[in-house]
Amino acid sequence: MTISREDVTGHFAVRAATYDRSSSWCTDGDLAEVVLAETSPRTFDRVLDVACGTGLVSRVFHGRTAEVVGVDITEEMAGQARPYLDRLVITPAESLPFEDGSFDIVVCRQGVQFMNLPDAVEEMVRVTRPGGRITVVNLCAYGVADRDEYFEILRLRNPVRRHFFLPGDLEELVRKAGCETVTSRRYVSVEDVDVWSDNGAIDEERRERIREVYRGASPEFRSLHAVREADGRFTDHMLFAVVTGHKPGPLDAEEVR
Repeated sequence: MTISREDVTGHFAVRAATYDRSSSWCTDGDLAEVVLAETSPRTFDRVLDVACGTGLVSRVFHGRTAEVVGVDITEEMAGQARPYLDRLVITPAESLPFEDGSFDIVVCRQGVQFMNLPDAVEEMVRVTRPGGRITVVNLCAYGVADRDEYFEILRLRNPVRRHFFLPGDLEELVRKAGCETVTSRRYVSVEDVDVWSDNGAIDEERRERIREVYRGASPEFRSLHAVREADGRFTDHMLFAVVTGHKPGPLDAEEVR
């Protein structure tokens, strides 16, 4: 199945009004603190939030840095980010309308799974200044033991998803795009599957198929995801990989100090 840009924007246009409530990780302050720790923003930094959506990441940097620019392809989502942005540009990540080295920090949370790769990450590296930082955050399977079941769950929940990852996949993606000193952290988000699957863009049949995967899940999957079941509802411990790369180049004067 070929997924078009219109498929992606259509899916997120439907979800825009309720997106912030669709997962506990969306507004998780601890995950936001991990992103801040990885990017180490300074008051004079320029930040680019790629696939900014409703501004959940942008608001973390808003007021902490000199400028926050957001890009997204879904106007219904991105319009909600305006209060946290100095500038919003509706554009695909694969063709960013910025000069080389325009930003000190580039962040993309839960966006690369919908993009053409490696093009989008290569663009993120291009617009980052030498010595700058690129942080990519995305849900991943824990490993080969849970990969097939988890990828099926993610596919059912979001049919416009183009890519599915293991943690090492993201590290390789960032490294091959031109970064060095690539580091990776893991963050686990506890999600009520019934709340998480109720995203407003899939029907009840798909939600039931997600529940069926959990009901029939392998012991390996249940162990890795620490699956809990109570009164027919499932709780999953979902893994995020937080991958940060540095673009090769000299440190600036502040970093040297």
